[in-house]
Amino acid sequence: MFPFIDLAKINTRFAFERSFSAFVQSAQYIQGEVCAQFEEAFATYCGSRYCIGVSSGSSALYLILKAYKILGKLRDNDAIIVPTNTYIASVFAITQNNLIPIFAEPSTQDFLIDVSKLSNLMNDRIKVIMPVHLYGQICDMSSILDFAKTHNLLVIEDSAQAHGAYFADSTRRAGSYGNAGAFSFYPAKNLGALGDGGAITTDDDELATIIRSLGNAGSTSKYIHTFDGINARLDSLQALILHTKLPLLDSDNAHRRNIANIYMQEIRHSEIILPTHRALYPHSHVWHLFVIRTKERERLQEYLSRNGVQTIIHYPIPVHKQQVYACYNHLELPIAQTLQNEILSLPISQVQSIEDTHRIVEIINAFV
Repeated sequence: MFPFIDLAKINTRFAFERSFSAFVQSAQYIQGEVCAQFEEAFATYCGSRYCIGVSSGSSALYLILKAYKILGKLRDNDAIIVPTNTYIASVFAITQNNLIPIFAEPSTQDFLIDVSKLSNLMNDRIKVIMPVHLYGQICDMSSILDFAKTHNLLVIEDSAQAHGAYFADSTRRAGSYGNAGAFSFYPAKNLGALGDGGAITTDDDELATIIRSLGNAGSTSKYIHTFDGINARLDSLQALILHTKLPLLDSDNAHRRNIANIYMQEIRHSEIILPTHRALYPHSHVWHLFVIRTKERERLQEYLSRNGVQTIIHYPIPVHKQQVYACYNHLELPIAQTLQNEILSLPISQVQSIEDTHRIVEIINAFV
């Protein structure tokens, strides 16, 4: 059996017991020093001045947008450009803040937002662009930042799948290019907690202060509530787990790149289109997911399942076609709608063995 991801194997590499014992003795179970230590370490790692730990990637995006409304940079019914081929939480954050999503098509090459088509979407209501670093690959941030500057847009990076990705300069990683970045630490992420968790990175001290307050019931000090906030703090135990795991993130990502390279070099099948990535900037992709395309997806997925290879579809329905967004179901985004019928994610993780990867390739190449 070749599991899609073996979370138990990933996490049993770490000796959490000693840290957990010290954590219990500290009695700082909400926020406290362990959260501050992780936030400082992750901010430094990403190349940002601030990191605010929150309860999930969903709450990270929600809080960023809510904070910008408090700052007066966004108002109800302002619009945000967002790719439709993303996890739905990207769009929930928009609509739950009474903002409007403007759905963008992906590129057929790398599945990322197609920058060349953004000008066709522009109108006076658009105030933000939200690039999603899908599957672990950083978007074309140079072009996106130029576009944002031309149109006076905020840039909010959905970095939930791209922990540690960077171009040539490792001091600037995903989440540090735009005005703010949102991360998820869902257990299956490259940097995953043992439960839910998330973070926001930014260089904006005013934004960071408001977000920290909003996620702590809107309080600026104990029992003093300045904003209409929510309870979205990063759990201290999860912060401990993440702080323990962070030093291995780069080596874990390197192993994922090795697995991806085997797939790229050894999968040889006329029915399968392999993903593209920037060969000149190998670190710009951390391979959270390895996603192929095939018009024979259902047959291939069934065949792989019979042969013990677990696969998943990320994602089977574009957001604009989801039932919850029925008001957008009439939109036709043909590239995203074609991809939804062809994409398939193969197993990849920091603990997947080279031997298992070669065997998976053999099984794939034998598909008829």
